[in-house]
Amino acid sequence: MQDPIFKNMLVLELASVLAGPSVGQFFAELGAQVIKVENAATGGDVTRTWKLPTEPADTDTPAYFCAANWGKESFALDLLQEEDLAELYALVKLADIVIASYKPGDAEKLQVDYDTLKSINPHLIYGHITGYGPGDARAGYDAVVQAESGFMYLNGEPDGPPTKMPVALMDLLTAHQLKEGLLVALLQRERTGQGSLVQVSLLESAISALANQGTNYLVAGYPPKRMGSEHPTIVPYGSVYTTQDGKQLVLAVGDDRQFRRLCRVLGVEDFALDERYSTNYNRVRHREEVNEQLRPLILQWERNTLLQHLHALHVPAGAVNTVPDVFQLPQAQSMLLQREGVKPGIRQVAFKLAWQEHTEVSPPPSYKDKRNSEQG
Repeated sequence: MQDPIFKNMLVLELASVLAGPSVGQFFAELGAQVIKVENAATGGDVTRTWKLPTEPADTDTPAYFCAANWGKESFALDLLQEEDLAELYALVKLADIVIASYKPGDAEKLQVDYDTLKSINPHLIYGHITGYGPGDARAGYDAVVQAESGFMYLNGEPDGPPTKMPVALMDLLTAHQLKEGLLVALLQRERTGQGSLVQVSLLESAISALANQGTNYLVAGYPPKRMGSEHPTIVPYGSVYTTQDGKQLVLAVGDDRQFRRLCRVLGVEDFALDERYSTNYNRVRHREEVNEQLRPLILQWERNTLLQHLHALHVPAGAVNTVPDVFQLPQAQSMLLQREGVKPGIRQVAFKLAWQEHTEVSPPPSYKDKRNSEQG
C-alpha cells in the first residue's frame, strides 16, 4: 500500500460546526495532520454542546461533533491573547492549508486573515467560508440559507409548508466546493510554488446546486414549485408507492424503455403503448393519471418481491429505508470509520483510489485547553 496522498501535510482548522470541519476531516482521512484550533474563550467548537437527549450531559464528543471531526488533534487557543496568537503563528509557518469560517471582518480583527498569514507563510493556501461572500457581514446559518436559496421553498408537499431538509445540506455543499477549490489551489502551488486564497460562501454554493431547478426558470421560464418527491420533467421519477406489506418504494424511471419494462413486470404492457403514457413527455403531461394507474398495481406486491423483479429488468427502483436500514447496507458498512472502543463515524471520502486503501483515522478528539494540559 502506498503512503497516504497527503502524508506530511499540515492543515490548520480555524472553523467550527459542519462545513469547515468536514473539509478538515476530508484531509485527515487522506493522511494529513489536521490541527483543530478551538476557541478557548468559548469552550471550543459549539457542536460539542449540541447533544441528543440520549447522550450524557458531560460528553464533549457528542454525535453531531463526531460527524466531522475524526482524525484531528484539538488545540484550544484564545487568539485575543498575544501569547496564544504567537503559538498559532508558529504553526502557520509550517502549515500547508488553513481552513477558516469567520464572518467578514472577524479574521482581520483577530489577525488571522489571509493577508496576515500570507506574510508569515507565502506558500500558504487559505480556504475561507462565509455565509454570503466577503462583501456581506452577516453570519451564515444553514437553515436560513436553505430558505434564502429556494431549497426550503421547493422542499415539501405541494399543499404543505416550505420544509427544511433534515441535514445541513448547504454546509455540506459548501464543504464540497471548498474541497474542490483547495485541491485546485494545491495543484496550482505544485506548478507555480504560489499559495492562494480560496473563498466560498454558503449562499453561492446553494445557488450553484439549484442545477436543473434553476435552469427550469432561467432557460424555460418555469418557476419551480413544491412537488413532494415528484420530478418536474420525468414521470415516474421520485414517486413513492406503498406495497401490500405496508412498506414503501421509490421509482426512478428515466426513459421510455424502462417504463415499458415496469409495465411488463406489473402485467399491464398495454399501458405503456397508450399514446398518453408511451413517452416521457406525455407522461409528464398526464402525471396524475400515471400515478393513479400505478398505485393499485404496486399495492398488489410485497416490496422485496417487486424490487427483485424490477432489478432483474434494470428498472430503477429502491426501498424507502430508515437510517438504521441504511447502515445495514454493505456499501454503508464500507463507509464507516471504526476504532476499538469508539462508536463508528462516517467517512467524508466516498471515492476509492485504485492504488490506495483507506488509512486508519483517529477518533474525534476531546476538548483540550493547552493551559489545562500544561497544568496536568
